[in-house]
Amino acid sequence: MPFEIIHKPTFTNQLLAIPKERVIQILEKIEVLRDDPKPHGSLKKKLHGYKGDIYRLRSGDFRIIYTYGDGWVALLGVDARKDVYRGDKLVAEETEVDVTPFSRLDDLLTLEKAPSPQPKSSQPDNLLPVELTEDLLDRLLIPKACFPTLLACRTFDDLLDAVVPDGVRDRLFDCITAPNFDQVLNQPNFVTGSSDELLRFKEGDLLGFLLKLNSEQEKFVTWAVNATGPTLLKGGPGTGKSTIALYRTREILKQLQATGVSQPRILFTTYTNALVTFSEQLLGQLLGKDAQFVEVKTSDTPMYSLICQSTGKPKIANAKDLLKLVQEAVPKAIATLEGNVLQQQAQRLILQRLQPEYLVEELSEVIDARGIETLEDYQATPRTGRSIALNKTQRQAIWNLRQHFNQFLASQGLETWAQMRNRALALLQSLPQPPVYDAVIVDEAQDLSPTVLRFLVQLCREPNRLFITADANQSIYGSSFRWSDVHQSLKFVGRTGILKINHRTTQEIGEAAYSYLQEGTLDEDDNERLYIHTGPSPAVRAIEDRVTEGNLLAQFCRTAAHEFRLGLGACAILVPSERAGRNITGQLNHMGIEAQFMNSKDLKLKGKGVKVLPLKAAKGLEFPIVAIAGFLETSYPGITKGMTPEAAAEILNRERRTLYVAMTRAMRALLVLVPAQKPSSLLQTFDPQLWNLGNS
Repeated sequence: MPFEIIHKPTFTNQLLAIPKERVIQILEKIEVLRDDPKPHGSLKKKLHGYKGDIYRLRSGDFRIIYTYGDGWVALLGVDARKDVYRGDKLVAEETEVDVTPFSRLDDLLTLEKAPSPQPKSSQPDNLLPVELTEDLLDRLLIPKACFPTLLACRTFDDLLDAVVPDGVRDRLFDCITAPNFDQVLNQPNFVTGSSDELLRFKEGDLLGFLLKLNSEQEKFVTWAVNATGPTLLKGGPGTGKSTIALYRTREILKQLQATGVSQPRILFTTYTNALVTFSEQLLGQLLGKDAQFVEVKTSDTPMYSLICQSTGKPKIANAKDLLKLVQEAVPKAIATLEGNVLQQQAQRLILQRLQPEYLVEELSEVIDARGIETLEDYQATPRTGRSIALNKTQRQAIWNLRQHFNQFLASQGLETWAQMRNRALALLQSLPQPPVYDAVIVDEAQDLSPTVLRFLVQLCREPNRLFITADANQSIYGSSFRWSDVHQSLKFVGRTGILKINHRTTQEIGEAAYSYLQEGTLDEDDNERLYIHTGPSPAVRAIEDRVTEGNLLAQFCRTAAHEFRLGLGACAILVPSERAGRNITGQLNHMGIEAQFMNSKDLKLKGKGVKVLPLKAAKGLEFPIVAIAGFLETSYPGITKGMTPEAAAEILNRERRTLYVAMTRAMRALLVLVPAQKPSSLLQTFDPQLWNLGNS
């Protein structure tokens, strides 16, 4: 049986630099590996000097670098370097130009004080080993818009600072330096297909290749696809849940077409508008013209659209409205309490004791979000994720408050998001011919309310074509839920998969973030965590003022970008508030670091410069370099004077999960900046065994 050919990005980057007439010969030689990749004679030999098993195949003056395993061959690179022997061993040629001397990330993260910026080196060894010419850039399929910037580069620092997409920079580095193939082994795998597809890529006719799933991920693409009920896939950050959801979409689409459904309708939902755009782009690559059969939306979009079509655009109350109305409703509720004297006293005390913010959450995220319709059901409902215990008498008081609160809302023509969602669900269930889909894929379901999930279940024509991914430990909004709270059809017995291998973050970042989570954990399924990448320990630094914060962020972004041969566009700074984000953005731009503040609605991931985002807007995204800052604001994490200890503890746990999600957006480098004076308890619990605290 022939070996499957897969490849790393470095291979295709280097292939582009080779003249077309030589490429055809190289592609013919690759077919030799498809038959048998084992070393043989002088044609195929093992390269010594690497930690991994790495081999070279000669093709005239060129050599194809590869590795192989059970049934597969991975192409790592292709270049014209000469064989180097030591004795009878073929050894790895040393990288001609090592860019690591230009990086100071280890110094930055180890020293108490950030090192002062050093002037760019003008030494000869900082010069690029080859001149960047229009011919070379053309062969590498570099966009013409990048030519002026790149043609002006003379040194490695010039190339690192050039404002070009990171993929362009990687392509140039792979082609003008000798890659470290031990590091290339950690790159993602792509499906190579036939040699013709490589030639099409070389000629610019093929934009890219499909990501190759690993064996753990691959099994869940088709796992339980023919079962009688829905499938749930769980896993921690970076395990590939969303990628599998995309492949599962393709699998379901193929099955529907195979059964005669020529124009299937599939709904793919995700949590934010930013993720909608991202998912649409990936599905376009994966499905080609069949992407027309998949609608990508946020989970609220079909509910909102249904309401608009039926009763007109809803008027949703904002947070300020809700707090004002619940404060007005409390006295009304107290004046209409029922029961004996002791019961009324208990009800009065709980309404006076609970903060307006907590009451709004109880009404919206517990009662309405779960579709609770009677006091008896509310009194019997487990309030998962809520720290303040409420007995039946206390819940009666809150139910009474709800009636007055809803009257105030209705009198102003307002409703909450949770109420709008309940209306949409009831409307959908009443329609004689509801707008159903042949399949529904729900990505990142942990932040959806039971009402929303019931709506999505109702939209799916067949239960076995409902596929859900979730990670309870990434739940930010509202309280968590249990599947038994949601829908009778959501029984996942025998159809729950768990992913364990993290492909995003380094082991150091992943373990440090998980240790930080501590009692904020909601799901114990991910006790075993495996990683592909390693790197420097994440760092925590205390800062006294905004000037120090800005200086350290600027130094960290510059240094980490150089360390990982990336541009500043690979850096993200995650902040707790828009005010903090705009302050930091202004500071960085003033210091010559291009930065842009953006929220989830105007997210521009491909934009140049540092991205400054709210913590919650970064959910589902990933960045090579992440700093978490902006906590000099005294309001974080939103605990107000007079708040009960239980309510405060609940906010702290929720914000701890928010910060955990933010930490796990980092792929290679992570820095957390905390106030030196009176930091929140959330910003003090860092295990010195896992976090670089700068104490040495």
